[in-house]
Amino acid sequence: MSAPTEVLGPGGTAATATERPIVDAADLNVWLTRDHVESHVLRGVDLRIAPGEIVGLVGESGSGKTVLGMSLLRLLPEAARPRAEGRIEVDGVDVLAGSEDTLRELRRHRLGAVFQDPMTSLDPTMRIGGQLREVAGSDGDAIELLEAVGIPEPRRRLRAYPHELSGGLRQRVMIAMAIAGEPRLIVADEPTTALDVTVQAQILDLLSTLCRDLGCSLLLVTHDLAVAAQIAQRVVVLYGGRIAEVAPTEALLEHPRHPYSAALLRSRLDVEMDVTRPLPTLHGDPPDPRDLPAGCPFAPRCEFARPECEIRLPSLDPAGPGRFDACIRSEEIDLRPKRVELEPWVAPPVDPEAADALVAEDVQVEAGTASFWRRGAPVKILNGVDLRIAGGECVALVGESGCGKTTLVKAVAGLVETSGGRLDVGDKSPQMVFQDAGSSLTPWLTSRELVEERLRSCGVPRAQRAERVRAVFAQVGLPAWATDARPAQLSGGQRQRVAIARAIVAPPKLLLCDEPTSALDVSVAAGVLNLIGRLRRELGMAILFVTHDIAVARLIADRVAVMYLGRIVESGPATTVIADPVHPYTKALISSLPGTGGRIKLKGSPPSLFDPPSGCAFHPRCAHAREECATRAPHIVAVGDARHEVDCVLAEERG
Repeated sequence: MSAPTEVLGPGGTAATATERPIVDAADLNVWLTRDHVESHVLRGVDLRIAPGEIVGLVGESGSGKTVLGMSLLRLLPEAARPRAEGRIEVDGVDVLAGSEDTLRELRRHRLGAVFQDPMTSLDPTMRIGGQLREVAGSDGDAIELLEAVGIPEPRRRLRAYPHELSGGLRQRVMIAMAIAGEPRLIVADEPTTALDVTVQAQILDLLSTLCRDLGCSLLLVTHDLAVAAQIAQRVVVLYGGRIAEVAPTEALLEHPRHPYSAALLRSRLDVEMDVTRPLPTLHGDPPDPRDLPAGCPFAPRCEFARPECEIRLPSLDPAGPGRFDACIRSEEIDLRPKRVELEPWVAPPVDPEAADALVAEDVQVEAGTASFWRRGAPVKILNGVDLRIAGGECVALVGESGCGKTTLVKAVAGLVETSGGRLDVGDKSPQMVFQDAGSSLTPWLTSRELVEERLRSCGVPRAQRAERVRAVFAQVGLPAWATDARPAQLSGGQRQRVAIARAIVAPPKLLLCDEPTSALDVSVAAGVLNLIGRLRRELGMAILFVTHDIAVARLIADRVAVMYLGRIVESGPATTVIADPVHPYTKALISSLPGTGGRIKLKGSPPSLFDPPSGCAFHPRCAHAREECATRAPHIVAVGDARHEVDCVLAEERG
C-alpha cells in the first residue's frame, strides 16, 4: 500500500488519503475553434477529486463546465478542433497522452457518463435491452442494472424504445449504462436540468446512493447551486474558464468568498422569497472566450471591482481548510448571504369587474392511438379541466411532465383541438412563449424580422413598425445590436427576451408561457421572471404560466393550479396553496424543492394515460390512500378560503 498523501489543491479535499486522487488535473488549458476563430475556453484549471467524493461543478452557461467534464473523458467534439495543454490523470491514466485503445479501456471499465439529454445519447432505433446488452453483456445483467437504478418492471422495459419512456426513466437508463462497468468516476453533465422537481430529487438521490454503494467518485456539472448543494461534499465554482472558488458545500452556502459565488447564491429561487419585490439578478453576460479581459474575468460585472481588477488576473489562493478563492478583495468584503431590498412591485392590475381573460369549463382533449397496424381507442389527455383567469391575473399551472399542462396551454392557444367542454379567450388571440426559444424562433430571420412579422400579421402599417420594434426591444431589455442578430448569435436569455418581445409587441389580453425559464441558468431565469412580472404590470396582461417548479409558481403567480393526469387536483392563492397544501400530490411537489427538508417520496411513476387507474388517479402513489380511493373519484370542495379548492377525500373531510 502506498504511503498516505494529502489530497490538497483547488479540487481536492483536505483529508489525508492512502489512495491517489481519481482525478488529478493541473494547469489545464483548452482551446476550441468555431467559424475559424479559436477560443480559450479553460485557462489554467487545477482539479482534484478524491476516491468516493462527490464534487459539484457550478457556473453559468459558457463558463466552461461541460468542456471540463468532457476533457476528463476526452470526448470533446473533433469538429471544434480541440487543443489542450497541461495534465489530466484519471485513475492514474494520462488522458491527454493516452492512445485510443487506452482511452476505450478507461471509458469502458473505469469511467461513466450521464448527459443532460438522454435522447441524444440513446439510439432511438434500438430497444433499451439491446443498448444495455452492449455494455452489460446479457439480459440478466441488464435487468439487474435496471433494478439497481430503480426502474419498475425492468423485464418489460427491455422491450421499450427510448421514446416510450418518460424523461426520468430515460435518465435512469443512462445511469444504468454509466454504472455497468462499476466505474471509478462518473461525470454527470446537467443530469436533472429538464426534469420535474420530484424526478430531479429522485435522480440526485439515486446518484448519491450509487456513489456510496459502488465507492465511485462523481463530478456533478450543473448551473444550479441548489442542485449541487443537495449531494455534493464540495463545490467548484467556474467562471470565464477559470476556477473562482472551491469550498466545502456548507461553508460556501454560509459564507462565499468570491463575488460571483455570492451572486449565484442570491439568484437562487426558494419558497421563502419576498413575492412583493423583484428577484435579485446577476447583471451582464459572461465573458466571450474569443475576447477575454486582461484582468479578473468577473470584474466587468462585479460591484466590488477596483481599477486593478481590470488589469490583474488573480491567482487561486488558499483561504482556509479546504477553501480556495481567486479574488484580491476576498479578505476585505463580507459576502455572507443577506436580504437584498429591491423596490417593491406595483400592485398587480387585477380588476375583479373586468371580463375574464380565460374561461375553461369541463375541457377535454383526446388523442388517437392509430398505428400502421391498428386503430386503438382514443386516450384522454385532459379530463374535465375547469379554470378561470381574471383580467390581469397570473395563474401558474404546476405538475409533473405528462400531466397535461402543455396540452391545456396549446388548447387555449388553438394549437390543439378540444373534444369536449368550453374554452373562451375573448376577442383577442392569446400569445405564447415556448420553453425552447431557440426552436420556436425562425433561425434565418433576424430579431427585428421576427418581431416585425407579428406586427405585419396584426395589420400595423409599415411606417410604424421600425419604431415599435425599437420600443419593444428597449422594453424587454435587449441591446440595440440584438435587432440585427439571428437566434444562434444570441444567448439563451436573449433568445427568450426576443420571444417575449414578439409576443407583447401588440399586447395580448392573455399571455401563455410554457416553461419559459426551465432550461436557463438561475441568474438568467430570475431576470426573465422579473421581465414577465414587470410587463404584466405595465401592460395589464393576464398570464397562464406553466412550470414544474412550485418556487417559480409562488414568485410569479397570484394563484396556483396543480395538475395530475389531466385534472386540476388543487387550486387557490399561491401563498395559501404553498403554505397550507391539502392534496398529498401538492405536498409531495413542495417537499421535493431543494432545501425544504423532509421530502415525501412518491411511489412509482405517474400512471399511463393508456391505462388510467380507477377512482382517484393519484391513489396508487398516495401514502394516505384508502380503499374507497381505488373505486370512488373525489369531487372538488372548497377548503377554508372559498378560492382554495381541492379534489381529494381529505379535503372533503377538512372542508
